[in-house]
Amino acid sequence: MALDVVILAAGQGTRMRSEKPKVLHALAGKPMVRHVIDTAMELGTHRLHVVIGHGGNQVRESLADCSVEFALQSEQKGTGHAVAQAKDKLADGKVLVLYGDVPLIRHETLATLLDEVNEQRMALLTVTLDDPTGYGRIKRDTEGRPVAIVEHKDASESERAITECNTGIMAMTATQLRRWLPQLSAENVQGEYYLTDVIAMAAEEGTAIATAQPATPVEVEGVNNRLQLARLERAYQFAQAEQLMTDGVALADPARLDVRGSLRCGRDVEIDVGCIFEGEVELADGVRVGPYCVIRNSKIGAASVIEAHSVLEGAILEGKSRIGPFARLRPGTRLAEGARIGNFVETKNAILGEGAKINHLSYVGDARLGREVNIGAGTITCNYDGANKHLTEIGNHAFIGSNTALVAPVKVGEGATVGAGSTISRDVEAGALALTRERQMSKQNWPRPQKTPTQEH
Repeated sequence: MALDVVILAAGQGTRMRSEKPKVLHALAGKPMVRHVIDTAMELGTHRLHVVIGHGGNQVRESLADCSVEFALQSEQKGTGHAVAQAKDKLADGKVLVLYGDVPLIRHETLATLLDEVNEQRMALLTVTLDDPTGYGRIKRDTEGRPVAIVEHKDASESERAITECNTGIMAMTATQLRRWLPQLSAENVQGEYYLTDVIAMAAEEGTAIATAQPATPVEVEGVNNRLQLARLERAYQFAQAEQLMTDGVALADPARLDVRGSLRCGRDVEIDVGCIFEGEVELADGVRVGPYCVIRNSKIGAASVIEAHSVLEGAILEGKSRIGPFARLRPGTRLAEGARIGNFVETKNAILGEGAKINHLSYVGDARLGREVNIGAGTITCNYDGANKHLTEIGNHAFIGSNTALVAPVKVGEGATVGAGSTISRDVEAGALALTRERQMSKQNWPRPQKTPTQEH
């Protein structure tokens, strides 16, 4: 059967105290609603509908690259009313209702739920909680069959004692949903159309109601404020840490790791505390990452070492490279095997050959360095003329002395030497010495200037 997924994302989220729609607040570097969309797509979804309301244009813009259809809930009249906005776009198959502020639901849980759905049976995801305050309760008959969901505000004292709770996530056929939605009523404390009322309708007409539960309650926790969002963030990150350690990665402290994307690791990888990995990151065998590093969309080759407080973005490192501490590698940086970038060095669009070294306090941008090139401290490539970027090329085994300015476009030949303190604006031939600083002058017995005494008034 075809599968339509309806994601409710119209709420304002006033308790977030933010101009941003609640579902766009990030968990693990990604808006919550995108987590839900990604999970839904793992189910083989045919059509995905996002119901928007408050901040709808922001949600549209944020999801512009997603294959979703939008339905507008101009007035927030409850979950049943929200689902009804997408009703006319549903195919004749199964329908799964999800929530844009419940980001940790797993596709395995949803697949189990969907397997129960046919024209004679719908499915409901429930959760048993030690403290069910605020949740709708699952009422069952004497034979244990679900017959209704009672919202907390409408529940009696005996009903509030029930610990099996409604998650809001349910699945049914489109035919069933179209039959039940017009029968919803707003005659309740909130004056809203509750989607949960379809449970009583199904029970009354004899449609079976299957139930399932998530592996852990955190899967179905929603976010209403920043405290809850932070709690889910840590739950998500600890799950990432557990998986990494299960796969053999050595984490100095699993509570101090943030993965905001995909992190793939080889054997014997070591990661110290406070590291953040964003986008697509690969760490090959034997890589060591020091404390408080940020690595984004990069590939780190085998046996490489990233020292403390280094930031890498869009970088590709071959094996046995060494970076930092306090280094910044910007997009387009590529290091061949054994290359070295030291403390307080910044690179951008720079290619370093085997064994090349930039050890201290330098900026190298739009440059191509050959094998065994040595860049002295304080060296910069002057790659920008105020309008365009230009390339610096340095041949194999060249030596660039400290405090040198290489004014691009410029080439330094193989085996050439540039003396410290030089400004190089013309090409240097292979094997040559280039030196542009003034000849040193020394005056004996030179009288140093003295301060002029101040006069009293």
